[in-house]
Amino acid sequence: MDISAGIQASLAGRYASALFDLASENGTVTAVETDLEKLKAALDESDDLRAATTNPQLSRSEQGQAVEAVAQHLSLSELTTNFLGVLANNRRLSKLPDMISAFKTIAAAQRGEVTAQVTSAHELTEEQLATLKTKLTARQGRTVMLSHEVDPDLLGGLVVTIGSQRIDGSIRTRLNSLAQAMKA
Repeated sequence: MDISAGIQASLAGRYASALFDLASENGTVTAVETDLEKLKAALDESDDLRAATTNPQLSRSEQGQAVEAVAQHLSLSELTTNFLGVLANNRRLSKLPDMISAFKTIAAAQRGEVTAQVTSAHELTEEQLATLKTKLTARQGRTVMLSHEVDPDLLGGLVVTIGSQRIDGSIRTRLNSLAQAMKA
């Protein structure tokens, strides 16, 4: 598997890579990815859970008990539950959101997928998103998964970011370019 050096170099990336390797060996990559999505949603929704994973005043065993209870409540797999226990024991729970993101990146790369962040001035229809996905997939030569957000400040058009590549077709950028050209 070819993982970018940036992911492997980070602490979160090393943990995510180790989890991915274990999940691959067990044939449970999809289950672990689903578990991590549930966990991310729980972290996003619960201030108490976020506090439990980031509070340095909690002991390793208290953090371990907290994440074990959460894992049981969310019906997480044994591998994911054990992984959370290791993180609690090593005092690395505060890096969990970064690890989830790194795991998703590794899993997507393994499947030959790339994620495109699409920002538009207005909400896009399902048909528009499907057309954009088809065109980006053809351009990239691999499956593109879309993540969409709305930013009214763009005024119109789209900004698409795939990795370090950025395609900016927003009206705001065009107006700024025109203003700069008029100053010269």
